[in-house]
Amino acid sequence: MKTLYIRIVRAVGAVLRALGILASIERRAPRSRTATWLVSLFAIHDVDSLGALDLPWWTFDSADQVSAYLAEHAGARVFEWGSGASTLWLAARAGSVHSVEHHAGWAAQLSPRLPANVTLQVVEPVSSTTPSVPSAKHGHGGLDFADYVDAIDDVDGFFDVIVIDGRAREACLARAVERLSAEGIIVFDNVDRRRYVDAIDTIGDRLVVTMTRGLTPALPYPTRTALLRPAGTA
Repeated sequence: MKTLYIRIVRAVGAVLRALGILASIERRAPRSRTATWLVSLFAIHDVDSLGALDLPWWTFDSADQVSAYLAEHAGARVFEWGSGASTLWLAARAGSVHSVEHHAGWAAQLSPRLPANVTLQVVEPVSSTTPSVPSAKHGHGGLDFADYVDAIDDVDGFFDVIVIDGRAREACLARAVERLSAEGIIVFDNVDRRRYVDAIDTIGDRLVVTMTRGLTPALPYPTRTALLRPAGTA
């Protein structure tokens, strides 16, 4: 279904470009959030197009808040589970980005596009009949993402921004809390899913949660991205 949607959107985009309509919207995009969102709809799963728009694939509101945070924290250290357009966006604003990706093919496509301040680490899941860290995503049964989640241990120190936008997100959140700097932010994307909300609820009073909901690049419907900060810093 997703593949069909992408094909339809790209076909519509090609027609709109041929008619000159898409170019007109693109000219307005730098000054209009709505125009930027409309252009992004035709950039779905196109890292070059989203990169050119300078957009992470989170809600616009969450991106604005993280951008403001990074502007005030020069040289910020970022750790990210799940690479893509957000990796490029973060690299342009942070001192360093360490991104962990479970899909080697996707990493091979993204790697040539990354600047020098990004480290892209590929950690593929391991086949297992009893995975210690499973993923609930459809088609990922029988895979253990323990090494993927534990990849944060390969980098010393604390992180100013930790992004959870890949696989086994509940387990990633538990590890992220341990490695967040005293004034840092965890970006937990796609929290419309009940299991992710439940995972956030387990944190208790350790972090303050801000739920952002609204337009999201490349998607025709509103979504939610959670921002989690240590108590007293939000």
